[in-house]
Amino acid sequence: MAARASMTESRYVHALALGLDPAWRRQTRDERCRSAEEFCAALSARSEVTTFTYSMIGLKAGVDMMLWSLAPSVEALEEKIAAALRTGMGTWMAPRQTFLGIIRPSQYVKRPTPQEQSLFSGERSKYLVVYPFTKSADWYLLSQEERQTVMNEHMKIGHRYQQVRQLLAYSFGVDDMDFLVAYETDDLAAFGDLVRELRGTESRRSTVRDTPIMTGIHRPIEAITRLLGAE
Repeated sequence: MAARASMTESRYVHALALGLDPAWRRQTRDERCRSAEEFCAALSARSEVTTFTYSMIGLKAGVDMMLWSLAPSVEALEEKIAAALRTGMGTWMAPRQTFLGIIRPSQYVKRPTPQEQSLFSGERSKYLVVYPFTKSADWYLLSQEERQTVMNEHMKIGHRYQQVRQLLAYSFGVDDMDFLVAYETDDLAAFGDLVRELRGTESRRSTVRDTPIMTGIHRPIEAITRLLGAE
């Protein structure tokens, strides 16, 4: 894996869902293993971009893995992804979904708790859930005080689920949505309970879009390629 970067040095967060052409599996074992080794090496090559890998095999139609990255620039992301897609296995991959966001201090969280710290530091949890999020025009026409009141209720519920960590990145002007939202947890059922409870809060009224959802299982890239047939 690439060396870990700090949130102060790296501002861009990116989720990339990749789908593998099923015809890749019809190659010989040696061809599959050689092309997978090239792909894994390319993902590990650049230290300026921190990337973690997640299996999505069977979890989303047409998607086999998710690359979850933190980078100092979009150019660094571009170069790393391009290098991976030029490799043997990479030429059989197609991007199925991408989300891009910029790390900024929250307007509503004055003192971040461990739940709201970087999802790129410390040990990885078993699952990562990523999705786009867009609020209504009426939401932005509310005063800061009115929005803070609504968000206080939202955050109060979130803090009851200590087993779930979160990251909110801003996507205004750089992607189709307002925010990129990511959650990390070892307890996927608890995360489902959290989301269901949040559906009953006032903040839900102003939600325009919060799909598609990408759920991945954290695995080293070598393990994912083996599951796909590089063994």
